[in-house]
Amino acid sequence: MKNKLTYFLLGGTSFLILFLFVNATIDDTNAYFPFLKSKAKKENLALPVQTTFAVKIPETIIFAGEVVPLNDLEVRERLDRELTVNAYWQSSTIILLKRAHRFLPTIEKILKEEGIPDDFKYLCMAESSLDDVVSPSGAAGFWQFMKTTGIRYGLNINNDIDERYNLEKATHAVCAYLRDAKALTGSWTAAAAGYNMGTNGIVNQLSKQKDSSYYNLWLNNETSRYVLRIVALKAIYEHPKDFGFYLTEEDLYPPYSYKTVQVDSSVDWIDFAQQQNTNYKMLREYNPWIRDNNLYNKSKQIYEVKIPA
Repeated sequence: MKNKLTYFLLGGTSFLILFLFVNATIDDTNAYFPFLKSKAKKENLALPVQTTFAVKIPETIIFAGEVVPLNDLEVRERLDRELTVNAYWQSSTIILLKRAHRFLPTIEKILKEEGIPDDFKYLCMAESSLDDVVSPSGAAGFWQFMKTTGIRYGLNINNDIDERYNLEKATHAVCAYLRDAKALTGSWTAAAAGYNMGTNGIVNQLSKQKDSSYYNLWLNNETSRYVLRIVALKAIYEHPKDFGFYLTEEDLYPPYSYKTVQVDSSVDWIDFAQQQNTNYKMLREYNPWIRDNNLYNKSKQIYEVKIPA
């Protein structure tokens, strides 16, 4: 009898927890679809395994200090598309949010030092998803610099090293690029569009179409989507729960912990790693700008190498 009472109480408690959970879920859903709660209760229906909602567009949103004209129907629908794509491409976006915790503080610090709007960190997210990828055209690193552009803005690129993969140096270089683009295009938004299309391309379109706003330009599909994708990533990053992303502190990737050692001569990186009480894999992970096993540093240039703590 005692065991039956125990099972009854446990069963009743489990049912109560399940009931409260389902009702809480229904109440949350009811905020979007008022009919769903009443229909589910009236017809004794369970909620569907997956309930898909349209994303909610923010009432106002600003990029780099410039208001996004959401009263423009075409702009609003472009933003809706990018919000929907990135909110429902959950696997990609959730990894991006995890990586952001590791890498954005470095980018934010440099943008602030260089006087570039903080929102350009979302351009970096849009370019590479904070991954050291290489595009079919040869653009590389977080900021997706082409080789010629990287060299023009002071990055060292050769067979041994490629500073497009050095987050700090590449971010300083992109700040110089964006300042030049802003001076030519007249706005930060147009400068961002130029990062995709080419600054001269945007300048030509502004002149040809006799307008000063990126949002008023008729452009190719990729560039038309580009800035709105950056804006969408900003909205999702700043308000993740509004788009269904619930991450705890434990879910986020921690920033790298390291010390810095200067190298000013030729180096065998495998031997160097062992001398620093680490291994070659971790040395490359922390210093992706290293592109070969050896550094032939004939010019005796000084390199800052991160050693895992």
